[in-house]
Amino acid sequence: MGRKLLYLLIVGIFTAYYIYMPLPDNIEEPWRMMWLNTQLKTAEKLAAFVELLGLHHIMDSFTFAWGFYEVPPTSDENVTVTETKFNNVLVRVYVPKRKSEALRRGLFYIHGGGWCLGSAASHSYDLLSRWTADRLDAVVISTNYRLAPKYHFPIQFEDVYNSLRWFLRKNLLAKYGVNPERIGISGDSAGGNLAAAVTQQLLDDPDVKIKLKIQALIYPALQPLDVDSPSYQENSHFPFLHKSLMVRFWSEYFTTDRSLEKAMLSRQHVPVESSHLFKFVNWSSLLPERFIKGYVYSNPNYGSSELAKKYPGFLDVRAAPLLADDNKLHGLPLTYVVTCQYDVLRDDGLMYVTRLRNAGVQVTHNHVEDGFHGAFSFLELKISHRLIKQYIEWLKENL
Repeated sequence: MGRKLLYLLIVGIFTAYYIYMPLPDNIEEPWRMMWLNTQLKTAEKLAAFVELLGLHHIMDSFTFAWGFYEVPPTSDENVTVTETKFNNVLVRVYVPKRKSEALRRGLFYIHGGGWCLGSAASHSYDLLSRWTADRLDAVVISTNYRLAPKYHFPIQFEDVYNSLRWFLRKNLLAKYGVNPERIGISGDSAGGNLAAAVTQQLLDDPDVKIKLKIQALIYPALQPLDVDSPSYQENSHFPFLHKSLMVRFWSEYFTTDRSLEKAMLSRQHVPVESSHLFKFVNWSSLLPERFIKGYVYSNPNYGSSELAKKYPGFLDVRAAPLLADDNKLHGLPLTYVVTCQYDVLRDDGLMYVTRLRNAGVQVTHNHVEDGFHGAFSFLELKISHRLIKQYIEWLKENL
């Protein structure tokens, strides 16, 4: 009997050790966060083991698991939900059922998932689109795009851009009853990256006469040149997006060649001839002082030109919107940026806020002191509903 109790005690200690992780004092619902993190950590370890055995790419395993969280396009008492294609890209369309005498707002939404995962059918994105359509009395277009590792940049960018251009045609806006002067774009994480990138691209497109009124970027990923900023260092092991996973996402966006990932982790992926680009992502001059703390900026270790020649996407402004020059930024619409304190991508958003304001763009910056990456998507947590409410309220006032 005593030996059984000892074994149970040992198992209990190891289980608690695996589940428990220290979290900052201001984190709400810490034990629920730990449990969610345990599930994701376990799934990641299993997927990595399967990849190690040579059975499946890690992202393919993630995609398989993600499929269990997808829901069909089902209408409810408030919103009509349909699926269709915009220029061969699958989208979901959310239209409020209540009658409206005036033309409605339109919101084009792009899901996150590291350019490798997710879809408009994911339960959390489906709910977000329903709530936004109903509470904002807006037509919401939630777009899909082809994913890595099967497809690489610029495919994801082009899918989103082609879908957006299709939506911005006058006859389509008329079909859905959308006011062409009240259209916005939004996305989270990799979706925020794509939203920022296509909004910049739209400025130079002579064939698109209808312009976006606002862009709303939720903890966006905006540059892969420097993955050693203070937020990457502070939150390198924080749930739910640790540094090594974010670097893997960036690398998979461009190639399945793991040499790019290794070069990024050692800060040796940018060739010396592209050194001028670092001025756009120099956090020592672009971050507010309170976020720099005691971190000291160090010059990057330049790599060979070989990676940049093979995979030029990581130096392309369409993949890294922070690399846009000030003249391009100056023409961007009213912007809303959400950054979270406990997020490796925090400094990307902070630097973009600084650069947009320096370029004369009006920006509302919502920095969430108790926030973390994925806070919008974990609907089991109270913080998710609080942030979504703030997001929709901003849209109501500005779109």
